[in-house]
Amino acid sequence: MKTKTVRSFDGTLITYECSGEGAPVVLIGGALNDRSSQLGIATRLAPNFSVVCYDRRHRGESGDAAGGPGGAEERVEREIEDLRALVQDIGGSASLFGFSSGAALALRAAAELPVDHLALWEAPYQQDPGAPERQRVYSERLEALVATDRKGDAAQHFMRLTGTPAEQIAQSRSAPWWPRVEALAPSLVYDAAAMGDGRVPTELAARVRAKTLVLAGGASSPWMRESAEALAAALPDAHLEILEGQSHNVDPAVIAPKLVQFFSQ
Repeated sequence: MKTKTVRSFDGTLITYECSGEGAPVVLIGGALNDRSSQLGIATRLAPNFSVVCYDRRHRGESGDAAGGPGGAEERVEREIEDLRALVQDIGGSASLFGFSSGAALALRAAAELPVDHLALWEAPYQQDPGAPERQRVYSERLEALVATDRKGDAAQHFMRLTGTPAEQIAQSRSAPWWPRVEALAPSLVYDAAAMGDGRVPTELAARVRAKTLVLAGGASSPWMRESAEALAAALPDAHLEILEGQSHNVDPAVIAPKLVQFFSQ
């Protein structure tokens, strides 16, 4: 696997790894993920494609030349510019796979960039009327924690959002891997920005022209499947598939064959 860098349009260096040969596929990780989070899927796609795993802005070995978070829309545009530079560096167009909040970013990018195929795993949108207010409260508190360099508390704030029990959070904060989580915590503001108001962005989805595979797990929370159904319905050319027995942390051995089949079309 070759490690490379590309300079985004604001000067930020984005680090990525490329393996395999064939049509390019870019894997986009979610919250508290760096490029290593997608290696399980990447190794299974590499026999068929040129697979790119990258560190999103402000995480791993990628920088943030803009000096940190701006407004929400500005953050999204920066990440789309990062992907634009990356796609140009690997040939000018690519297929995208987005995991969780990385799926929300992939969807935003697909409305603006030359995308061959788009695959989305459980973008954590919610459809109930309270979603926008929850997203607003979460984002404002997160920004305050990041602005005051309270990285551990920011990571804890995100874990509470995902429903992680308090006892498990406390154990995590004393675990040997917690410093790595804290290092990634400032990037959570980018994930929050990609999520918009927390609901399925139907108007945005209607602008996506790439053939799209929307995936969700049969063992995930019902609202995940409901959101996947709503997203698939909003996209002009989408197919929805439920992977039975899978929860949000999907098994690479289960999802990879679905991606190989889809990206080969």
